[in-house]
Amino acid sequence: MTENVTLTATIVLYNENLSLLKKTIDSFLKINLDKKLFLIDNSPSNTLQKHFISPEIEYVFVGKNIGFGSAHNLVLDKVNSQFHLVLNPDIEFDSLIIPILISKLEEEKEVAFITPKVIYSNKEKQYVCRKHPTFFDLINRKLKISKNQILINEYRNKDLSKPFYPEFIHGCFMLFKTADFKNLKGFDERYFLYMEDADICRKIDDSGKKKLYYPNIEIIHQHQKGSSKNIKLFFYHLASAIKYFTKWGF
Repeated sequence: MTENVTLTATIVLYNENLSLLKKTIDSFLKINLDKKLFLIDNSPSNTLQKHFISPEIEYVFVGKNIGFGSAHNLVLDKVNSQFHLVLNPDIEFDSLIIPILISKLEEEKEVAFITPKVIYSNKEKQYVCRKHPTFFDLINRKLKISKNQILINEYRNKDLSKPFYPEFIHGCFMLFKTADFKNLKGFDERYFLYMEDADICRKIDDSGKKKLYYPNIEIIHQHQKGSSKNIKLFFYHLASAIKYFTKWGF
């Protein structure tokens, strides 16, 4: 169990781009709060450890790739913070946004986690808010059967400059109330990679809580869209989709 700190965070690593990772970790370490960062390394070797030595960092070398959700869940029994950040290794943000997000999260008693506006490095918006996935949506995103349905699924018919409560928010930056994250028992570990964020959003609904998209502030995500470029990642995505729809319905 960690000492009582305001903020904890986990980043799951697997053969990461060191330059991008350093930017993410620097963003976190600049936050002016009592904090602790857990680096959970699923890589084949622990070569990243030497680059991140700090009293505010705990490096955990797993020794094998146990998957995204399982790696994040390794800290469930360790964290005793007020807020817990599930963070991708390719995110940049101004440290001043965290107290703003925490303040908003404290105001919203029924919200389990908050996510800010997400943009690419070229300032283009990422549409991280979605309706709950359906089997047709998954096929439609690959084959572009109905472009209008994709737009509706991404809430593009809404004013996305205002905060709202989406059904599903992509999990590159999820700032949780730690108690809610622990009550949910973290991510469903049956998903090796992909769909675990969609699944936890469903679990939040079942718990009676909500998710808040807060576009008043923004972060940068160097999104790689791996499953559309790599056949192995595509099959991971497909396997996770089958598990998701079997659990929640098609």
